[in-house]
Amino acid sequence: MTARLEGKTIGITGAASGMGLAFAHRFAEEGANVLIVDLDPQAAEAAAKSIIAAGGRAAWAQANVTERDQVRAAIQVAVSEFGRIDVWFNNAGLNRPLGFLDVTEENWSAILDVNALGTLIGTQEAAKQFRQQDGLGKVVNTASISGRVGDANTAAYCAAKSAVISLTQSGAKALAEDDITVNAFAPGVVATPLWEKLDEDLMAIGASRVPGEAMKNFSAGILRGRVAEAEDIVGTALFLASQDSDYMTGQVIMIDGGMVLV
Repeated sequence: MTARLEGKTIGITGAASGMGLAFAHRFAEEGANVLIVDLDPQAAEAAAKSIIAAGGRAAWAQANVTERDQVRAAIQVAVSEFGRIDVWFNNAGLNRPLGFLDVTEENWSAILDVNALGTLIGTQEAAKQFRQQDGLGKVVNTASISGRVGDANTAAYCAAKSAVISLTQSGAKALAEDDITVNAFAPGVVATPLWEKLDEDLMAIGASRVPGEAMKNFSAGILRGRVAEAEDIVGTALFLASQDSDYMTGQVIMIDGGMVLV
């Protein structure tokens, strides 16, 4: 059976841990060349080495997704190592919860910059590289249920993920003539280091009292009856990275265990 991503080069931001790292390992197993992009260079290098040790092909780059020059340089690492880039995942994210009336300009800007501006820059720079190559280019964005439903203690994050959804639609329309597709997936509660940090932060602002309470409250309405693991999201990411989704663009796939029905 042919590997579904054989010969494809895929860049993933925020890929040194959590969902991004799970994606990277699966893509490598499916034959892809994987570029690990992360703000933490040691973690990025370790992640790439773990893929290589497992028999895959990987490279790494440090980048702050809000800095265009760094994103452009990261893409060029993939081009230098593997000759081209075929798929770009805007996956890096940041959440710093505050009560609605406590949200500051600094809090707002930090969260919007990483999640929304980072998605815009990543899409733009990947598209510029795709235009220099022949064939289909794909951009895949990490949205969230938070982009569909507001929350009292994560207003900036909800706004940022709504922006990701809008950027997915705008990018799809803007880049269609270049044969570039732009899609997104929207996870719900996923057991990753990001959620562990969120749990701590919600306790710090008094929104929950004991470890795990926030996740329990957020996940109460999951129809599947449990929170997701990163591996639960991998199949959707693989579909969006592969030729199986070639005719799909401007869409957001909800993969939240049935938390939000839209």
